[in-house]
Amino acid sequence: MTDTPDDGDTDTGTDGDGHAPAGDSRGDPLDIGDPNAVSRAARTAIEDCLAVEAGETCVVVTDDRREPIGEAIYDAALGATEDATIVTYPPGPQHGAEPPEPVAAALRAADCFLAPTSKSITHTRARSAATDEEARGATLPGITEEVFTVGLDADYAAIAEACESMLETVSGADEVRVTSPQGTDITFELGDRPWNDDTGIVHDPGAFSNLPAGEVFVSPVSAEGTYVVDGTIRPHGRLEPGHTVTIDVADGRLTAISDDALRSEVEAAAETAGDAAYNLAELGIGTNLGVADLVGSVLLDEKAAGTVHIAFGDDAGIGGDVEAPIHMDGILTEPTVYVDGEEIELPTPER
Repeated sequence: MTDTPDDGDTDTGTDGDGHAPAGDSRGDPLDIGDPNAVSRAARTAIEDCLAVEAGETCVVVTDDRREPIGEAIYDAALGATEDATIVTYPPGPQHGAEPPEPVAAALRAADCFLAPTSKSITHTRARSAATDEEARGATLPGITEEVFTVGLDADYAAIAEACESMLETVSGADEVRVTSPQGTDITFELGDRPWNDDTGIVHDPGAFSNLPAGEVFVSPVSAEGTYVVDGTIRPHGRLEPGHTVTIDVADGRLTAISDDALRSEVEAAAETAGDAAYNLAELGIGTNLGVADLVGSVLLDEKAAGTVHIAFGDDAGIGGDVEAPIHMDGILTEPTVYVDGEEIELPTPER
């Protein structure tokens, strides 16, 4: 699982897929091209993902750059409860920066919250304190109109079922092998690391998710082999046809990167993080049945049903033990997955 939006979502403020969302370069709000689609996505978030009920307090936290999406979610919240509030503040200086105390207090006091923001508040004390107080909620870091409307135009109950089915298939496995027509052949040793899911269903007190959602993922103990990214990876975004990035892995560490631009970013991170920057951090399987095509956003594309994403760098937040100022996902569009030697069936998009 990544919390990396298009403009990055690590606490160090590193880039995501190399493309700043619309409006970021000037500090302007997003321009909304299809208000009806945004409204539908907002209703999905309120009605399906959070299941906001009458009488509940719902807080929408947003900033100047994401206010149009925040307003759409707020309008949807008012359709479910009269006790809805929108709180807008200037974008934080970097991902993981604490929001102002009045914002944090509003989160703690709410029954539920949604946070479409430019800079992530996922890994902040304000967010964790809110969920500790049993507020349920979701963050939408670096959200854009395209990611919002595509990622939320889905049946989240079906996504949850797909996650549950995939967890039943992979849980307890000792070894997972991934191959692809592009040349991927990599084997992951899982040890006793648990698989996790991100369903987008946030109905219980204290529950939390990142939206858009739809994946199962694990932080492997080790890995050996080669993976070839043909989907989305920073700093390129969606790779052009015929352009791939090959990464070699030995004993759970990256040993070679074919792409000069990506290699430069990793080497820069390694100057402060050392070998942690080369840690093979994550294996994930996309289960969002509503995402059929990659759009160039890691946040959304890694959720596409039937894809596999492999990440390196930080894994401390997903069950591993390596902290690094980098977490970079690469998406494989045509994977074959073997669990303890048996090929498994991957989810397929509904459209």
